[in-house]
Amino acid sequence: MKILGAEIVATAAGPAGYPRGGLPEIAFLGRSNCGKSSLLNRLVQRRQLARTSGTPGKTRLLHFYKVRRSDRELLLVDLPGYGYARLPQSERGKWQKLVERYLSGRRELRAAVLLQDVRRDPGEDETLLVEWLHDRRIPVLLVLTKLDKLKPGARVRRLAELRAALPVPAEQVTPTSARSGEGIPELWRAVSAHL
Repeated sequence: MKILGAEIVATAAGPAGYPRGGLPEIAFLGRSNCGKSSLLNRLVQRRQLARTSGTPGKTRLLHFYKVRRSDRELLLVDLPGYGYARLPQSERGKWQKLVERYLSGRRELRAAVLLQDVRRDPGEDETLLVEWLHDRRIPVLLVLTKLDKLKPGARVRRLAELRAALPVPAEQVTPTSARSGEGIPELWRAVSAHL
């Protein structure tokens, strides 16, 4: 499987802006500053498709990226990050409604990829999100990001802790590094299984 191209096809604040065409969609979500944009760029082998920012909480809309692979086309959907404390509660509430409306009402959605920084402990937000997705029968792939930030000796212990902390089957957990590319082929295989 080769990446032949990737482009942004829509930025939406609601269903009226979602792309039409029926391509399968994989949603990417996670806490602000978990490395979502970097991982998306690494997946599609582009440096600036998804804009990275030093300011957490910058993504406030849904971004749809059309990816052309040698075997098929699909959409990767970048959802707004959550959990950034400096945002007013009213703004966070709007984001929550936007994300929930997409996740619960989009027929093209095949799976949700939940990103978790390998150095951080999952909180109530992550646990509730996984339960919410399970209740709606949306498959969850847990992706542990920033693996390159851990020394090799600490990885095994930390990965075991994170696998035990969230109710996601072990075969649906993929450790990755956007910087080194570690885990990217495995993540593509996990995504492909849901297309």
